[in-house]
Amino acid sequence: MDEKVRPGQAVEGEGSREADRHYREGVREHLRKGHVEEEAERAAREVAERPDEFRRAEEEGKRRSAGDLPEDLER
Repeated sequence: MDEKVRPGQAVEGEGSREADRHYREGVREHLRKGHVEEEAERAAREVAERPDEFRRAEEEGKRRSAGDLPEDLER
């Protein structure tokens, strides 16, 4: 994700329409290929096998959610 901005290329920032389009295309392609149920089952097994690891990861993610830092609230 270390892409350089080329001359004539607009910097859209947060809420980028182009990034949104790429994301949605990727999701559609992933769903089109199938295997979603298999992936969900595999993920559920992994969580059941290593619940402490996933719980710690969840807690780490929640520890620094938006709004926790004063600069998160500045505009």
